[in-house]
Amino acid sequence: MNMAAQGIAIVQAFEQDVLAGLAAPQKTLPCKYLYDEVGSRLFEEICTLQDYYLTRTEADIFAREIQAMAEAIGPQVTLIEPGAGNCEKAEPLLRAMLSPAGYFPLDISPEILLAARQRIQRRTPELPIRPVVGDFTSHSVWRELPEIPGRKVVFFPGSTIGNFTPEQAHALLSLFAEQLRPGDGLLLAADLVKDSVVLERAYHDSSHVTEAFNKNLLRRINRELDGSFNLDAFAHRAFYHRLRRRVEMHLVSLESQAVEVCGRQFHFDEGETIHTENSHKYTLAALKELLRSTGFQPQQYWTDHQQHYAIYYAEAV
Repeated sequence: MNMAAQGIAIVQAFEQDVLAGLAAPQKTLPCKYLYDEVGSRLFEEICTLQDYYLTRTEADIFAREIQAMAEAIGPQVTLIEPGAGNCEKAEPLLRAMLSPAGYFPLDISPEILLAARQRIQRRTPELPIRPVVGDFTSHSVWRELPEIPGRKVVFFPGSTIGNFTPEQAHALLSLFAEQLRPGDGLLLAADLVKDSVVLERAYHDSSHVTEAFNKNLLRRINRELDGSFNLDAFAHRAFYHRLRRRVEMHLVSLESQAVEVCGRQFHFDEGETIHTENSHKYTLAALKELLRSTGFQPQQYWTDHQQHYAIYYAEAV
């Protein structure tokens, strides 16, 4: 499937998922749709905020340990990055790796992917790069990858695994394992359990960029699905659910109102929410168990001195 056809399929899936999510008893929208071109730029801005410790902490670990990670990955490896976005995290890793055989970024946003490919190709013209547009949780997207003869490593940074429920995370890592042969690798980053004040500040920043990021999903629905959302009639809310070990993001209706999407009407009570994202937090022990239960053998991990964040390297068995 070419990129144009993939783009059409993504729009159709967007409509289906939005209509189904808004019709559910707890209205919900899949978090993957937060990352259109505007949303991706807003998220890049979030990553620079002082309140948002995740990117800064992950970057510090990579800066300190990237050579050790490259050595764990090994030579002549093809790097596959689901949810690659602007691909900026893969670039230093590719430079540190010994004779990488290729790079395959997967992402739902074709504009971001194409811009990233052009940038990386200019810097490393000898590196084979093949972007794939689509939802990396779908088997069909992985079938777009060509047969890769040598070793492969799936690179999954950014604590993206936290956006999935425990059941979804198990299914996703199992899907990754299906694409790999014994001895192939997974480099996985995850945010760790910590004080709720630190967590909630990261997702409800004082600059209100996360609010704009969350509300942009409503703006996208208005633009692409003929929606009638009044963004001023919704508020951003983020809180840590201690028992579920996750930060939840919601959009709260500030009044009783009706909204149209694709010609269908949806009613909101005052205080009713649309659940837009989860960010699950892990303990080191829980991460190790997740890897083992999905077909991986943990090899080593790296963390910061406060143990706020961890990056695991595991191999498929």
